[in-house]
Formats: sequence, C-alpha cells, structure tokens
Amino acid sequence: MRQSEGSGRSRTGRIRRDKSAADSPAESLGGKRIIGLGRGHGPLHDTDMVAIHEAALAVLAKTGLGDASPIVVDLVVAAGGTFDARGRLLFPPDLVMAALAGLRRDITLYGRAGVNDMVLSSGAVHVGTGGASPLIFDGVMGRYRESNLLDLYDAARLVDRLEHIHFLSRPVVARDMPDVRHLDVNTAFACLSGTVKHVFTSASSPDSVEDIATICYQIAGSQTAFRDKPFLSLNVNHVVPPLRFDPIALDVMVEAVRCGIPVMVNCFGQLGASSPVTIAGCVTQTIAETLAGMVIAWLVDPDALAVFGPRPMITDLRTGGMAGGSGEQALLTAAAIQMARFYQLSSSTIAGATDSKSPDAQSGFEKCLNVSQTVQAGANIITQACGAQAGLMGLSLAALVIDNDMLGSILRASGTVAVSPETIALESIDRVALGVGHFLGEPETYARMHSDFLYPKTADRLGIEAWEEAGSPDIRDRAHERVKTILDDHHPTYIDAESEMILRKTLPILLPPRDQA
Repeated sequence: MRQSEGSGRSRTGRIRRDKSAADSPAESLGGKRIIGLGRGHGPLHDTDMVAIHEAALAVLAKTGLGDASPIVVDLVVAAGGTFDARGRLLFPPDLVMAALAGLRRDITLYGRAGVNDMVLSSGAVHVGTGGASPLIFDGVMGRYRESNLLDLYDAARLVDRLEHIHFLSRPVVARDMPDVRHLDVNTAFACLSGTVKHVFTSASSPDSVEDIATICYQIAGSQTAFRDKPFLSLNVNHVVPPLRFDPIALDVMVEAVRCGIPVMVNCFGQLGASSPVTIAGCVTQTIAETLAGMVIAWLVDPDALAVFGPRPMITDLRTGGMAGGSGEQALLTAAAIQMARFYQLSSSTIAGATDSKSPDAQSGFEKCLNVSQTVQAGANIITQACGAQAGLMGLSLAALVIDNDMLGSILRASGTVAVSPETIALESIDRVALGVGHFLGEPETYARMHSDFLYPKTADRLGIEAWEEAGSPDIRDRAHERVKTILDDHHPTYIDAESEMILRKTLPILLPPRDQA
C-alpha cells in the first residue's frame, strides 16, 4: 500500500495533516488566467470535522450501502469489507482509513494547449461550466427549447474564448441523439472539438467508457500519452441517496479507472429529501457516500486519479424543488468542502445553481454568493459556476459571457495582497503629498494599470451620458452581442484531420464535419 506524504492514520483514527502542504498557487492578471486562492474558510470547527468524520465511518461500517454491483462487492470483500444478509456492502474503518492514507493527492487535470492545466493543490480553485441541462435559451426565439448537439458544440467554442472559465463540463444534453451510445460518444467528441480546455463528461455504460477512451487515445497520439496528461475526466454519480449505489455507474467508474481516465466521485443528496434535514446530518451522509466511492476507486488502482466530489443540495421544503441559490446552499457546500480539506483530498463540487430563469439580478446575486463562498472554502473544482439557469434545467449562452466577468472578479477578490517596501510606497507617498497632490502621473501608476487590474469585458463602467448615448444597453444586450461575435469568428480545429477521419470511421459520430459545422 502506498503511503501518501503528509497524511496517515493516528491512533484515534484521524487523518494527520502536514501544514506545509497548503502552499498558495500563483495567480496572474493582464488578460491571463487567474486561479482562485481558497483559504479553507467555512462553518465547521476542527472538532466538528472530527465528529462528522467519525460519524461517516460509523455509517459505512454499520449501515453500509445497498445495490453494489458484483464487481464492486468482490473488490470490497476481498479487501476486508462485508456483504451482509441485508444485501448491504459494509466498509470497516480500517479499510476506509487505508484508502484515505493511500489515495493520490498529486492530481493535475490537463488542457491541450499547455496553458489550461489545473493543478489540484491545496487552495487552488478552478471554475467552469456544468449542469447537463436539457434546455437552452434560444436568443432568436426568446425562450427555452430542447438542447441539441450543435448547441453543445457552440457552448464549447464559446467557453474556449472566455478567459475566466477554466474548463468545460458538459453544460447541456444533446437531446437529438438516437441512443445513449451516440449521446456519450458525440458529447465527448463535440466538447473536444470545441475547446482545448479540460473537458468533463459522463458515460452511460462501461462500453461507452471504452469509446470515450478510444477518442482520447487517438487525439493524444497513444494511450500512454493520454495517461501521462489526461485532458478529459468523467463525472460519475455512483450513489443514489440515501446510501444506495447506482450499480451501472459503479462499473463505469471501475472501467474509467482502468482506462486511466480521471473520475469525479460525485454524490448528490438533497437536504430534507434524500438526506437528513440538518446540515450536519446531510454532510455526514454525503461524506460517507462519497468516501465509499473513493475507497472503490483506490481498490481498483491505488494510483487512480479520483477526485472527492460531495455535492449536497438544499431542497425548498415548500415545493420539493432544488434551492441552489440559497444562503443555506452556500453554507452546506462550504461545510462539505471543509471535509475534503480535512482529508487533504482533491475536491470537486457545484456552486452557481441559480433558480433564476434569465441572467438577471437574482441570477447574479445567487451565483455570486454561492461561488464566492465555495472559492473561499477552497474547492479545487467548481462546476455549474457559470451559464446554468433555472436550477440547472437550462443553459444561457449570454449568461456564460456575463458569468465570465463575475468569475474573474470573484477569483481576483480571492487573491493575496503583496506587502513590501515597494508596494507600501513610502517614498512615493511623501513625494506626491508634498508635490503635485495626485498619483495619476506616477510611472508606477501607469505600469500597474496594465498589470494589477482586471477589466470586465461585458459589465458596464460608462458614465451616465455615454451610456445613454450608446442606447442605454443592458448587460444582457452586450452579452448577446459578444456571444454572436465569438461564435461567428471562432471555428477551431482542435482534432487533427487524420484523427477525425479515423474516429468517424470507428465510432458513430454525428457532429457535422468541420467544413459543415
């Protein structure tokens, strides 16, 4: 068993944590990529995290999970677990702690351009799309309609040009596909055709995992090249709360790990519906369910690229619907991510699931509240942070553009302040105060104007007169214009012609060829 540096099991069953592991990642400005700096802020005290950890171990050992697939039952039982007379798969604390000690912490998810790699180190926060929405807002029709494959490709092309969106997680479902194999293959192909940023998608069966691996290996040049720098990951929702496995999803995860594809080990429970109504109870159940998936990934391969993905959601108990933009949701997500940091595991969650149907003021404050809190909590991967509307039921391309500005501001606000004799600027303060009385003419002011400030692409900073002369545009008007400009001009060819020809002969790819798309 491989022991991970900086973690291990103490005699109390807790995870020992190396404080030196929390190195701050670098950030950049001037039109370049900004990485959020999460500081681990959250609502749980250290004693709270220990209590939740110990409760999660008790849930896994006593209640366990039902509906495990035969492959997984064999894996867990061979490692010391129990498959009891109730049909429940039980995970003893020693097995869970062994997995926690052995799971990889050094995970990097790659882009294909050399500038969009995501190092999932402590405090490094990356934001992107998600939701797999069944609807898209059609700007021409002025209403939502069913999404299709070309919509997905357009979203990928748009994300490719939005600098504060770090990755593309499938934002819409291609509902014009004839079956699930076509859906899985074409989703992966369309996303990889439209962007060189890291892609997250999903698979409906182990056979689809093999199809997706075929696409990745061909584009990378070989299986080894992809395994060395994986540019696609799979979202795997391995649990149906409360405490039941999805056996097909389990087998998908097993096959993905075997193929060298990173897996987001995701668990969605709804507080008060499929999880306890208290935040502490919901987090405990979610952590137990997510840990079960992490143990399984580790048993398949100790070097598995498995990311801890707790995604507990708030239920509006008046309606039974999701309330993803609520203050309680921000609190719940932050608590779940604190547990990921407690374990020192690379983490993924969702934030930004607004209930608003359009990119309006409600959308803005709900997304900003939840994404900001999750950035501060230190989630490595935040999906659904942009574009999704109506409780993840719909995608708005205009919202993608607006939210790109929002994400840039949130990430910038999470940065550090450089304090040094140069930045304190005592000599400059003295000279200007006794001289011209303003800093506008200072060389430092001009230089830092280009290096220290983030300027929005869509948000309005015009004076009132200039804004009125421009026709008093709303941010949504400007966003629609930018969407049109990008999609009219940006037609990438990110899959080389030879690979595309080989894949089209091998797999049922329906995205029109590049000269017809």
